[in-house]
Amino acid sequence: MQTDGVILDVDGTIWDSTGIVAVAWTKAVVELGRPDVKVTSPVLKQLFGKTMEEIADVLFEGESKEKKDKLMELCCKYEHEELQNDPCHIDYEGVVDTIKSLSEKVPVFIVSNCQAGYIELVEDKLSLLPYITDIECYGNTGNGKADNIRSVVDRNHLKNPVYVGDTDGDRIASETAGVPFIYAKYGFGKTQGAAADISSFSELQDVLEV
Repeated sequence: MQTDGVILDVDGTIWDSTGIVAVAWTKAVVELGRPDVKVTSPVLKQLFGKTMEEIADVLFEGESKEKKDKLMELCCKYEHEELQNDPCHIDYEGVVDTIKSLSEKVPVFIVSNCQAGYIELVEDKLSLLPYITDIECYGNTGNGKADNIRSVVDRNHLKNPVYVGDTDGDRIASETAGVPFIYAKYGFGKTQGAAADISSFSELQDVLEV
């Protein structure tokens, strides 16, 4: 596949933070009086890729919007603290070296449905900042992934970008944005109809003509 820009998802594509995040979110829900909500790594793998609002609707069904917002705010606060304090050796094999190598040939971007500050934390923990050209997320814009992919494409004047993700939601967002989708089969979700698929992150270099 020819490309002039590689746009990456985070969770299930670059790394798997669900174990660390589950600890943080459990602390938050207990503190705010919802110990009945069981937040585990498998649960989060089913939810990651959705917007924070969509996740709140699933986890805290029946709560008012105000309570959902309060719960998610504390979840994100504790999540950031846990990830900041953890060495975060949770990136998939080959991710850092492959991103470094790709960035020498083509610009690399990150677009996620995460909260503001999360992508920056990923960049910091994995020492990726010098290799990432631009980022966008739901927490910054309030927009879904398709719109954010399109924003990155437009402001960086990309003609043949690709998006790499691991869920059916990623595929739909990518295709809605008019961008070919590469499916990371090793991640959290299942999908069909991708333009290409990879069984490990390092295979990106074989799939892309850069």
